[in-house]
Amino acid sequence: MNYSPTRNRNFETVAWGAFFVWWGITEMFPSLPNGTGAIGIGLILLGLNGFRSLNGIAMSSFSTTLGIIALVLGGLELAQPLLHLPFELPVFGILLVVLGGIFVTRELRQLKTE
Repeated sequence: MNYSPTRNRNFETVAWGAFFVWWGITEMFPSLPNGTGAIGIGLILLGLNGFRSLNGIAMSSFSTTLGIIALVLGGLELAQPLLHLPFELPVFGILLVVLGGIFVTRELRQLKTE
């Protein structure tokens, strides 16, 4: 496991590269359905942690959480036309509330154990 910091850095570099490529693709093709970008980012983040796990490197709970949230966000945006809701779903607001709740919960758990 002497090489895990180097491998982890390599995995992160590849993930950043994939992130920028995906971002570029979503900018070049605005006709892609809403939510496609977020789903791709979620898959990149979860893929990064999957490769970390397969190589014996500790997964990042932060990027795993962000990956799951991005998948949910993208899924909600993609499914919005199919849901036929009488109002627009505030997907980004929901994302911010969930992310803030995760941070608060994590800190409160750590305060309990001290």
